[in-house]
Amino acid sequence: MSQRERVTIFDTTLRDGEQSPGCSMTPTEKVRMAHQLERLGVDVIEAGFPVSSDGDFCAVQAVAREVRRPVITALARCRREDVERAWQAVQAAAHPRIHTFLATSDIHLQHKLRISRRECLEQARDAVRSAKSFCDDVEFSAEDATRSDTDFLCEVLQAVVEAGATTVNIPDTVGYTVPAEFAELITRIRQQVRGIERVVISAHCHDDLGLAVANSLAAVHAGARQVECTVNGIGERAGNTSLEELVMIMRVRSDQYPFFADIVSEEIFPASQLLSEITGVSVQPNKAIVGRNAFAHEAGIHQDGVIKHARTYEIMTPESVGVPGTRLVLGKHSGRHALGLRCEQLGFALERRELDAVYRQFVSLADSKKAIEDREILEMIRKQQSTRLPQGSLPLAQAAMPSHEAANESLATQFPLSYLAKGGHAHADRFPPRFVREHDGEQQEDYLWGV
Repeated sequence: MSQRERVTIFDTTLRDGEQSPGCSMTPTEKVRMAHQLERLGVDVIEAGFPVSSDGDFCAVQAVAREVRRPVITALARCRREDVERAWQAVQAAAHPRIHTFLATSDIHLQHKLRISRRECLEQARDAVRSAKSFCDDVEFSAEDATRSDTDFLCEVLQAVVEAGATTVNIPDTVGYTVPAEFAELITRIRQQVRGIERVVISAHCHDDLGLAVANSLAAVHAGARQVECTVNGIGERAGNTSLEELVMIMRVRSDQYPFFADIVSEEIFPASQLLSEITGVSVQPNKAIVGRNAFAHEAGIHQDGVIKHARTYEIMTPESVGVPGTRLVLGKHSGRHALGLRCEQLGFALERRELDAVYRQFVSLADSKKAIEDREILEMIRKQQSTRLPQGSLPLAQAAMPSHEAANESLATQFPLSYLAKGGHAHADRFPPRFVREHDGEQQEDYLWGV
């Protein structure tokens, strides 16, 4: 760990994330989410844009008062009234920061702001000086940095560093850059801006081309030591850098990324679920790390492998990110191993002949359905005259609803089918040894059933 460098996680779920259509939050909801972000271990929480509304001012103020461990920052344009309002909102924080921003690309200067480059530089410098008069910790963002003239961008950064900025943020505001280009820009800034070694370089990437996480990692490789990101990757248009993806890439592939973040990864899934509950916006099923299919397996070969050893098809444990466990989805691609295991979990230890008979019914039904439910498996078992209950097993009526399925209503919504080993992860030693031994010879059948 001593050879790995630390990356500051700047979470902007409550500000840039909230700007995602349909994701607005009340002050109470922002405070609730901020407490979860604190449990998650983020270093900086951008709580909002205080000058934008009285409600957002109150929300930032409440977060600053109640959430004490992380740095709490508020966004401000490069205007005196914005900076003062931001300070009023965060001054009660244990660790306050003012985050001021101004566009530096010619397209923004000419068509949006209608100011010259010189006016841009002066406004940026003056805003940082103003913020510095209130607060020691000041961040400056050069909006649309990746479409800015690099020499002019460096001039602006030079001016704000001299004015006292402690962090300079390089946003890819419209998700335009690509990893090699972004890394080159960070390298150029480090070479060209005097005094840059005294401040933190930050990256803020958007996902318009699907490259936000890749671009952020490229920036870290090039010398950035803060990444701005959001839970579930929510944000303007296509979203922001996904916090969970960034953190777990650095953790799982530390051989390629010798960096770390002080994130409590077991709080990732709870944070994702809470955000979805607050905003009403569900996570796409195939979303990396937190999607409901991230640790789900339907194909027979995959189910067979996971039952025998989880790492055959999982590069991290679900528990490491707070997901209760691996999920085997019983559908038309599933094999006997998964079906037999589910029968045992429902209280029925089937012999090979009995399992074959149930499996034939299962395959026939699975061709006409997306997934097979427990009650349908139980009905198949009922049809077998030779079915026997294992000693001490539950009566059929009770077995139809395993207790763990009703334990957590919100998780049932995200993961509607039963977890392996009653919510545990798919480690081989958690599976019934009788089942694994008896059907060990079926690997080829399950392999052919689905890859």
